[in-house]
Amino acid sequence: MAQSQHQARIDLYNELYTQFRWHVPEQLNIAELCCTRWADDEARIAIHYEDESGNTATLTYRQLHLQANRLANRLRTLGIGKGDCVAIVLPQRPETAVVHMACYRLGAIAMPLSILFGPEALEYRLQHSDAAVAIVDHAGLQNLAEARVNCPALRHVIGVDCAATDILEWSAELAEASDAFEPVVTAASDPAVLIYTSGTTGAPKGALIPHSAIIGNLTGFVASQNWFPQPGDVFWSPADWAWTGGLMDALLPTLYFGMPIVGYRGRFSAETAFMLLQKYGVTNTFLFPTALKMMMKAFPEPRRQFSLKLRAIMSAGEAVGDAVFNWCESALGVTPNEMFGQTEMNYIVGNSAQRWPAKPGSMGRPYPGHRVAVIDDDGNPVKAGDTGEVALNRTDIHGDPDPIFFLGYWKNPEATRNKYSGDWCRTGDLASIDEDGYLWYQGRADDMFKAAGYRIGPSEIENCLVKHPAVANVAVVPKPDKERGNIVKAFVVLTPDTPRAPESDTQLIAELQKHVRGKLAPYEYPKEIEFIDALPMTTTGKVQRRVLRQLEQERTAAD
Repeated sequence: MAQSQHQARIDLYNELYTQFRWHVPEQLNIAELCCTRWADDEARIAIHYEDESGNTATLTYRQLHLQANRLANRLRTLGIGKGDCVAIVLPQRPETAVVHMACYRLGAIAMPLSILFGPEALEYRLQHSDAAVAIVDHAGLQNLAEARVNCPALRHVIGVDCAATDILEWSAELAEASDAFEPVVTAASDPAVLIYTSGTTGAPKGALIPHSAIIGNLTGFVASQNWFPQPGDVFWSPADWAWTGGLMDALLPTLYFGMPIVGYRGRFSAETAFMLLQKYGVTNTFLFPTALKMMMKAFPEPRRQFSLKLRAIMSAGEAVGDAVFNWCESALGVTPNEMFGQTEMNYIVGNSAQRWPAKPGSMGRPYPGHRVAVIDDDGNPVKAGDTGEVALNRTDIHGDPDPIFFLGYWKNPEATRNKYSGDWCRTGDLASIDEDGYLWYQGRADDMFKAAGYRIGPSEIENCLVKHPAVANVAVVPKPDKERGNIVKAFVVLTPDTPRAPESDTQLIAELQKHVRGKLAPYEYPKEIEFIDALPMTTTGKVQRRVLRQLEQERTAAD
């Protein structure tokens, strides 16, 4: 804990925050910043690649640049131009970065789609975006083929490592194209990426991200990664490059600084995580709290088994909680920097433990360049300690436009208007703010609930439960109750070595309830606990509490 105590004496926040100014050129292109300017160095590595079968590859910035040029030329012959959407149904692999750079150089819009999407999910996004070309590998090919039947605008499919005969083959298409390409000139405000948010209600919305967003992300990325880059830095994150967390928090900012990133194609496990950290000498990472919990449970003392070079951990998506926070400090020797953002305006709040003290469980403070407040329903900032909605102002403290903002929702101007209250862009996430300016996450607006008149946020209860040695993961939701309105219910995933039997389950439930009752308010302990094999998760690693909430509503209605 010596490291944390030392950092607690350092607080440069006010100086960094007040002196920072944005400098965004009128013309800007992500590919120029993240690839072209590094391409003259033929030895500079962009991507280390490995899959779960042990296959490995390396892509240099020079190779990334030339392959992107070839693909840009081929896409142009297929009719893709400025403002057209290209669907990218690829996992973490070198070709994914190539497609992104090619799209940006063309002035086209890159639309990353998860390989976990089924046909219906793909069909909606392909139809709604009017994507004309899709690039896919074998993992997403079947689902894409089914979706394509109902997507007349999708004229061409390029397959990477695909055996299908009715699509264009990646290697052959690039081999025939020139590696010289004159890029399209793009403004900083031109669209670059279209990412569909999962949402909590209604159809997914396509958030259109401008080229300037790469600049807007940088203060948070640099700060949360303890002033990345340093000589020898290597980045890795299991976050899917098809989502904001993987694309804007990992892949693109790492490439922006001309440093290597590890791409791994395969399922996440604690063993795999530590293997990759050790093998590639990873110094910087972004790990979801769920991943950190798994690693903590599997390897309580990882440095006894692995040689690690970690110097920074960013975490987001859920509250880390002090159990995981303390494990990171004691077992990994790194104070985790929690971060908060969303697709529409990413990387706006967080910590940087080497520059200002990190409070365990806090979301952190607004990063330099971002004017953040916790506001009420009328758009007014709440007082310290009260709960409100996290919001970001269109301008920073100097009155300059914040470049982090999305341009709007694709084909949905009404939803774009509803996102704002005046100059405040609402996140839909609830938090409180303390006297020092730190934000404390209280959950999504639709995750909060009342039980017996008390307002309940699930994260505090979940954090308490996961400290119990038998608990691997947990989600807390309301269960409808005639007398109390709701009661607190916990869905618990037990550790593999926890014995299971009707009698022992009953005893363990009582033990877990006692565990919470002794640490939190009396009304917060889970009156009902259900053991399940796995929690429903989004593809980005967030717990889908709404699925469990709906399950309880349906069960109650059926009784």
